[in-house]
Amino acid sequence: MREAQRSGIVATISDKTVWRWLHDDAIRPWQHRSWIFPRDPEFVCKAGRVLDLYARHWKGQRLKADEFVICADEKTSIQARIRKHPTLPPQPARSARVEHEYRRVGAWAYLAALDVHHARLYGRCEPKTGIAPFDRLVSEVMTQAPYRRARRVFWIVDNGSSHRGQSSLHRLQTAFPNLVLVHTPIHASWLNQIEIYFSIVQRKALVPNDFSSLQDVEARLLGFQRYYQTIATPFEWKFTRTDLCELMKKLALPPIHQPAAA
Repeated sequence: MREAQRSGIVATISDKTVWRWLHDDAIRPWQHRSWIFPRDPEFVCKAGRVLDLYARHWKGQRLKADEFVICADEKTSIQARIRKHPTLPPQPARSARVEHEYRRVGAWAYLAALDVHHARLYGRCEPKTGIAPFDRLVSEVMTQAPYRRARRVFWIVDNGSSHRGQSSLHRLQTAFPNLVLVHTPIHASWLNQIEIYFSIVQRKALVPNDFSSLQDVEARLLGFQRYYQTIATPFEWKFTRTDLCELMKKLALPPIHQPAAA
């Protein structure tokens, strides 16, 4: 406002007028979004494999009816918070009141797996993440129909320590020969569809966080999981290999111009 007056643009102007101008302007430098530049050297290759599986293709071949695609991950540190004063329910013209102060009484790790094309959901609560908890989730899924006798079951996972690298691939395929482990690129959790479900769980089941015990948290998570399974349909995934190519073109950095030799 002072700068507009000092520059002679206007003699006087109100705060509201300035904010209206800024709001209507095409460029808003005070707004920003955080993001991570793809720095995995195999980003396109790894992301392309995941996108192909979502489109029911693998290495140029159409998936058969007895081949399945599962996304899995862990949602960590889901706390049970006991509020120091009882939560007040909503009333007409008044939202619920949740006390700011609370006492922690423990936390769960929620491990979940989603059959991408059939919207089947599996999950469990564990005291902590790790190889053994993740293997229990895999076993829960892979020992039941239709995955037990499937031709192949592709598991899309990130690079977390419980399912990272060739050692995880060897461990899981030794236990389940029809399992194919597929890693997303580093720092690309947005490619894993289980993260969409986790965001739904967060909004619908865990906010506000007001639980009397860890058992209540577990009951809420697994109860919501059972309910969601009754209404679930496959997510409408629209990001394709074509979109991936366009994204990489936009992110392409200009060449670094070296100084001319003397």
